[in-house]
Amino acid sequence: MNLSIKHLFGLEGVPKEDIDSILDTAFSFREVLERPIKKVPTLKGVTVVNLFFENSTRTRISFELAEKRLSADTVNFSAASSSLTKGESLRDTIQNLFAMKMDVVVMRHPVPGSVKLLAQFVDAVVINAGDGTHEHPTQALLDMMSMKEKYGSLDGLNVAIIGDIRHSRVALSNIFGLKTMGANVLLCGPPTFIPYGAESLGVKVTYKLDEALEFADVVNILRIQRERQGKGQIPSLREYRNVYGITQQRLSKLKRPITIMHPGPINRGVEVDSDVADSEHSIILHQVLNGVAVRMSILYLLAGGR
Repeated sequence: MNLSIKHLFGLEGVPKEDIDSILDTAFSFREVLERPIKKVPTLKGVTVVNLFFENSTRTRISFELAEKRLSADTVNFSAASSSLTKGESLRDTIQNLFAMKMDVVVMRHPVPGSVKLLAQFVDAVVINAGDGTHEHPTQALLDMMSMKEKYGSLDGLNVAIIGDIRHSRVALSNIFGLKTMGANVLLCGPPTFIPYGAESLGVKVTYKLDEALEFADVVNILRIQRERQGKGQIPSLREYRNVYGITQQRLSKLKRPITIMHPGPINRGVEVDSDVADSEHSIILHQVLNGVAVRMSILYLLAGGR
């Protein structure tokens, strides 16, 4: 399967055929992850460097596992212990790294658009692992894989994204990807958490949680991005939970069960209660497993694996 894209900067403008190819290949790699020996020689001889300028647990480990499962050679870069601390520019640091003949770079950076800029400096495949509040395409792809695994299709599926939309890179990638695949998307949160003009993206908006839950087949719950927002966005975490927290009491009012998702990390007792996050209707841990399969798929398709 060939993709029309050379890099994965985000899901805006990525055609449906490419997303289908990524998801179909990811399901094939899921089978690999179920085997006793979870490794294939698909990217043997390919060198991948992970450039993470922000803290990460799931995404970084997921990419590292995906690279190792494909037999790629992996190099991990730490900004805190690099020459950046001595005053070297980001451009010089990256160009020096790629003078050592790297093939793929996976980058997370706090500045939106940084991955696209990086592609101008290096002759390598560039994959966005999150750029500021812009996009996080691999998270959205694993979310879509998890929904497709449960429902069989994304076309016509009602997905409510609830929480801190404004400061979330996961939300924007999910909106672009889900709309491309034919899903119906609704955003819900306090007015301070909903971007101005969000409806122009082809989504519905509500500030009432009960309306969002009635609409949804799936709720994708986002945490409050306290590290990216200023003060005064909400009165308090307690009030946020009272108005927008997903609780068993709220869900019990619905006439049908809905699927619970969360990209992590979870603030239990704030945006979602533990008995909901750990319930039979939650597919949060499936998302984590599917994350490895999706990243294997993307690396394989973009790095020309065999």
